[in-house]
Amino acid sequence: MELTDTFGRTINYLRLSVTDRCNMRCVYCMPADGIPLLTHNDILSYEELLLVAKTAVASGIEKIRVTGGEPLVRKGIVPFLTRLAAIPGLRQLVLTTNGLYLAEMAESLRQAGVQRLNISLDSLQPETFAGITRGADLHRVMAGIAAAEQAGFPLKINVVVMRGVNDGEILDFAAMTLDRPLTVRFIEYMPAIRADNWEDLIVPGETILDRIGNRFRFSPMERDASAGPARTFRIDGAAGTIGVITPVSGHFCDECNRIRVTASGRARSCLFSDIGYDLKPFLAAGDESGLAVALHDIVARKPGRHSLESAEQQHTPFAMSAIGG
Repeated sequence: MELTDTFGRTINYLRLSVTDRCNMRCVYCMPADGIPLLTHNDILSYEELLLVAKTAVASGIEKIRVTGGEPLVRKGIVPFLTRLAAIPGLRQLVLTTNGLYLAEMAESLRQAGVQRLNISLDSLQPETFAGITRGADLHRVMAGIAAAEQAGFPLKINVVVMRGVNDGEILDFAAMTLDRPLTVRFIEYMPAIRADNWEDLIVPGETILDRIGNRFRFSPMERDASAGPARTFRIDGAAGTIGVITPVSGHFCDECNRIRVTASGRARSCLFSDIGYDLKPFLAAGDESGLAVALHDIVARKPGRHSLESAEQQHTPFAMSAIGG
């Protein structure tokens, strides 16, 4: 079975948020004073999340990414991931994390069946990192990355590039791939919370590549259909790869293959669309057929593209942790 939207795109990727809570307060993700948190009753139970996942896979989803907030702060996450990995027909189970708990949890995540990790890391300088995250400890994250490598995980490092904040580290991040089989992905700043003068923070993907090209020779890699929106390159002789994700300067909506479900049970077909679909009535009733219809409906309502260009922005500001990134 396939999920296909009205623009002919095959939707085979679900981002499944398990919590809105996070142990960082990144400046591009949420306001300085945080966000109102969901109550225990508002967050989907693990049984409900599993029903969403099983129904999605039966409908054509092949890849699930577990997100938050920070998914590793939720109690019982490892047994849940074990059950998720066992869903028949699921080809890829991946997880996005900020890395703060990885030193303690990497091995158990591997044993649970998680196949790959994406780790958010926006600076290699402790003071800059603490500024971006509003106080997090870079050394804990680096220890987590080392533990994940030791556990045998393929790793993607996600860097949100912000002009005047961390763009001076682009070459340092690119150099991480020279001797280690990492994928470092540079992501354009996105105006989720609609900060003042957000346009000034954007470093276009082509600018990022130009800076890397001034130091290193690199070549494009063939695109993996399941790899998402990144354009990937390899520096000559490098063990790993680099990538750029350009939601603002070069939207990739024509190739979008994903939907997302928030921790509160709201399905969304686009990160920057206010259109959502409440799945809780179907989950409360254990109505798998109704849930499948709802997932097909949200796919059918998926827009052709987002409207991030500043002149036509229409989305309501939101915290990334509340949506699932």
